[in-house]
Amino acid sequence: MTVLEVTQILEELAPLPYAEDFDNTGILVGNAEAQVSGILVTLDTLESVVEEAMAHNCNLIVSFHPIIFSGLKKLTGSSYVERTVIKAIQNHITIYSMHTALDNSPNGVNAKICEVLGIQNPQILIPKKGTLKKLTTYVPKNDSEKVRQGLFAAGAGNIGKYSDCSFTVDGAGSYKANDGANPSKGQIGLIHYEEETQINVVFSAMNESRIKSALIKHHPYEEVAYEIYALDNTDLTMGMGMVGNLKEPMAEMKFLGLLKEKMKASCVRHSEPLGKKVQKIAVLGGSGAFAISAARASGADVFVTADVKYHQFYEAENKMIIADIGHYETEQFTKNLLVDYLTKKIPNFAIRLSESKTNPIKYL
Repeated sequence: MTVLEVTQILEELAPLPYAEDFDNTGILVGNAEAQVSGILVTLDTLESVVEEAMAHNCNLIVSFHPIIFSGLKKLTGSSYVERTVIKAIQNHITIYSMHTALDNSPNGVNAKICEVLGIQNPQILIPKKGTLKKLTTYVPKNDSEKVRQGLFAAGAGNIGKYSDCSFTVDGAGSYKANDGANPSKGQIGLIHYEEETQINVVFSAMNESRIKSALIKHHPYEEVAYEIYALDNTDLTMGMGMVGNLKEPMAEMKFLGLLKEKMKASCVRHSEPLGKKVQKIAVLGGSGAFAISAARASGADVFVTADVKYHQFYEAENKMIIADIGHYETEQFTKNLLVDYLTKKIPNFAIRLSESKTNPIKYL
C-alpha cells in the first residue's frame, strides 16, 4: 500500500476537513506516493518514536499530535521539533497527524474516553459549525429519481441518524438552446418547456466536490442548473467533546476514584464536591477548559478534561464538578483506538502500537 492509500482509510474515520482552522493535520513529512513497509501509531512523534519506527521497519508514523504545529523557519537541529523532522527525512519516514480531525470525529478521542468510562449513549457536546451546505437543482421529472439516488449515494441527504433526506417540488422549466448547444430535449433556437422537479438536499461541506460530480454525472442536461448554499445549522454528529450517562448514579468521590483508575491518572484535580450523586458525564480530551460553560449548560454532573487553570475551576459555579486528569491521560487511549481501527481495515498489514513513553509530565 502507498501512504496515500493508508491516509484515505484514516480519513474515513476522521476526515481532515473536520480539523480546526488553527491545526496542522495530514502528511507533515514525507511522500504520499511512497510504498508503506509498516505503520507505527503514536500519540506524539519524538526522536525516540522515529528511532522506534526505524527499528521495526515502519516508514509511516501515524501520530495524534502534530510534530510541526507552527511554521518552521529553519532546520538546524536546534530544537526537538527540528531534530525529529530531520531524522524522519533522513530515514525516509513519513509522518501523518490527525489531531483535531480525530477530536471532532464521532468515533474519535472522546468516544474512546466514553467507552473506557462506561458512559452510555454519548452525544456531541459542542457541534461543529459551518459544516453543512444545501444543494438545490432542477431535473426533468422523469429523471428526478435517478438524480436523487445518485446524490444520496455520493453522501447527500444525511441528517443526524437519518439518510436519503430530500425535499422536492414539481414545476415548469424553460430554456432556449443556442447555436453550438447539444440539448437532450428541445431544438436549437426554440424555447422549450419541460416538466421539472426541484430537488433540495443537505450535505457535509467536505463532500461538496463529490456531490457536484454526482449531480453532473446523473443529470441529463448538458448545462446543469443548481445552487449551493452554506447553512448556519450545526451538524449534531460531529464536534468537540461528548456527554452521556453512567449506567447507574454514583457517589461523587466514588466516581472520581473510578475515573482515576480507569484513565490511569496519577492524580485528579477537581472542583468542590456538591454532595450529590452523579450520572451525567461530559468529557473532552486534551485542553478542554473552553468547553466548561457548554458542559455546565448540558446539565453534566461532572466534566472530565485537562489543562484547567486555577480560576477556571470557579466556573463550575457549584453546578457540576470539573475534573482535570491531565492532557496525556485524557488522550492516551487514542493510539489504541487507531491501531484497532487500522487492524480491522487492513488486517494483513504490519501495524504497531508505539511503546515510547511520550508524556512530558511526571508526578512525584
